[in-house]
Amino acid sequence: MTPAEGESAAVTVRAARPGDVALMVDLVRALAAYERAPDQVQLDDGQLMESLFGADPRVFAHVAEHGGTVVGLAIWFVNYSTWTGHHGIYLEDLFVRPSDRGLGAGRALLSELARVAVERGYTRLEWAVLDWNEPAIGFYRHLGARPQDEWTVFRLTGPDLARVAQGINGVIDVSTTGVGES
Repeated sequence: MTPAEGESAAVTVRAARPGDVALMVDLVRALAAYERAPDQVQLDDGQLMESLFGADPRVFAHVAEHGGTVVGLAIWFVNYSTWTGHHGIYLEDLFVRPSDRGLGAGRALLSELARVAVERGYTRLEWAVLDWNEPAIGFYRHLGARPQDEWTVFRLTGPDLARVAQGINGVIDVSTTGVGES
């Protein structure tokens, strides 16, 4: 994509503002469609507004703009490494509209998050990528990011999460898992 006459080719990154929320939810939905899971998004404007700008925000976001239009986003939160004794950034979502890829928005968003991490003394910037997303994997490798192939991500959701939560009181049957309690 080339800039129109008089339009800057530069991509700028800034912290998200309340007025960006509806567009950010649209971008999350576009990301879900790209990741072949459009029906899994439950996020709405009110939830994202509260998460980012409520009384106790624990999620943060940056947006990339080109020509005054938001073209991409990064939604992230702070994590912690007991091994390093330092916080880090976990990048939950990084997305640039397909029509705006190649402008440098993804690189600019990652660069800003790396800057935030370094400025705050964080020692990591990490994220997950779907195994089949070769364009993203190639992009991340080009930046110097390396996969953590020795780790497998696990997730509990829905009924399984509720069932395990009940197990806090000794309800889990460990006889079928081979796992004992200490």
